Amino acid sequence: MPTLEIDGKQVAYEGKKMILQVANDHGIELPQYCYHPGLSIVASCRICLVEVESPDPKDPTKLVKLPKLTPSCQTPAVDGMKVYSKSPKSKANQQAVMEFLLINHPLDCPVCDQAGECYLQDYSYKYGRAESRFEEDKAKNPKKDVGDHILLYADRCIMCTRCVRFTREISGTAELAVFGRGHKEEIDIFPGRPVNNPLASNVVDLCPVGALLDKDFLFTQRVWFLKSTPSISPISSAGENIEIHHNEGRIYRIKPRFNKDVNQWWIADETRYGYTFVHENRLSTPERMDNAAPMETTWDRATAQVGESLRSAYANGAGGNLAAIFSPFDSTEEMFLQAKYVRSLDPQAFLALNPSRIAGEDQVFKNPATGAVTYVIKGEKAPNRVGAEKILAAFGGNVCGLGDLAGKKIAGVIVSLDPIEHNDAQLAEAVAGIKTVVTLATRPSRLRERSEVLLPATTWAEKSGVYENFAGKIQLFEQSIPPLDDTRSAGRIFWDLLGTPGMYHAPTVRDAMTDAGLQGYADLEVPPTQLRIDDMEFAEL
Repeated sequence: MPTLEIDGKQVAYEGKKMILQVANDHGIELPQYCYHPGLSIVASCRICLVEVESPDPKDPTKLVKLPKLTPSCQTPAVDGMKVYSKSPKSKANQQAVMEFLLINHPLDCPVCDQAGECYLQDYSYKYGRAESRFEEDKAKNPKKDVGDHILLYADRCIMCTRCVRFTREISGTAELAVFGRGHKEEIDIFPGRPVNNPLASNVVDLCPVGALLDKDFLFTQRVWFLKSTPSISPISSAGENIEIHHNEGRIYRIKPRFNKDVNQWWIADETRYGYTFVHENRLSTPERMDNAAPMETTWDRATAQVGESLRSAYANGAGGNLAAIFSPFDSTEEMFLQAKYVRSLDPQAFLALNPSRIAGEDQVFKNPATGAVTYVIKGEKAPNRVGAEKILAAFGGNVCGLGDLAGKKIAGVIVSLDPIEHNDAQLAEAVAGIKTVVTLATRPSRLRERSEVLLPATTWAEKSGVYENFAGKIQLFEQSIPPLDDTRSAGRIFWDLLGTPGMYHAPTVRDAMTDAGLQGYADLEVPPTQLRIDDMEFAEL
């Protein structure tokens, strides 16, 4: 395996890679602005220039120093090469680049949303000068509204062109471009073409400084107060990997989490801004029907009444007169416990799945230059339909479609509603003739008035579990915020209804699923979060 030396450290690499890519792979910090592993290499920022000694083509046993500094992002790694990023010449270049970038950059870090996660701040401290030598007036540019979710603070732009390359190479929409030359050079949109493509806000993540900012997050929270929890998109069958950034029980933003097999470095805007249902119009207290009107009750009384009502409904028939309706937005563990519970009451109980939400055809994005597919936004929005179908197949027996329930002689049903779109009309029709209806829901629905017992459930952000995407990839997500008020996860609800001792524990359920013959749920782990480049030297790798 070829090796090279970076600042005295021997590192191995495979294939054809640039020096900077090898350094990043091994957690060696080389300053970088314009480079991004998902975009083309332009070598425009010049802060990654290094001194290089490379084997002489005529005599590989000898090293020849290249006559000038070379961009590490654009220089191929060669076996036996030596790279110096801390030499006097390299350091002088780093200081010069930082000085040029800060000449017209406003000193507005205290009011900038990027403060605390800004490469310009970090590199100014690590590679810049202690004092500025620039005494003239700084050039000033207006703030611009460039999209429904995006603001451009042109004063702060360092012309890395990451955003421009994204709209040309990933979304293929090319709304952003570089206008002007020299000190008048700036990023802007074409007239009448705002950055509103379905992947638009990825340019905010790409911006290494505070030039492109998210309107929805603007001035809402300081980033150093935020906690980050790995999760999976709750509104896409693609299984996009995300990070939930939250503080004091509230979600403030969603960011992409790198997964080369699923979403790479990007997420769709519908995932980024689709978390608001967590904090809006929530049910928070169990309810039971009293004189044809819903009345608040306690969890102990509610769960006791659920068991009593469903057992009573089953006792009035000869089997096959109970049913469960699953939500493809629930975790696989929760649906396993739901099926186990209803079949414990009625071994011939019918199992049905609330149909997936479909929002048109898949949206396919391509690189216009190469024709390669860069991203796909799935039309199917349910995150766990495949997991639900796997549970139904595992339990077998009386499994049917939602529309088929109306023709069955069913006396009792327990329904888990989708947190975003309830399919109220279909569900109301399916349970119209059923006397005993028990509902798990996060928000009010048409079934509220039909439910003998209504149990307030948590959203995906308030629990942990697994989703299985459209391609059958099983992925784990973690709880990020505490359950709202008196809500409980569907898993805990069915755990308690089954009378299982101890507190609900999702890994224990996954062990039971494996014992029941369901494969792929043992030893699941969340993939590690991709570290920021400038944090690498301080992190455990």
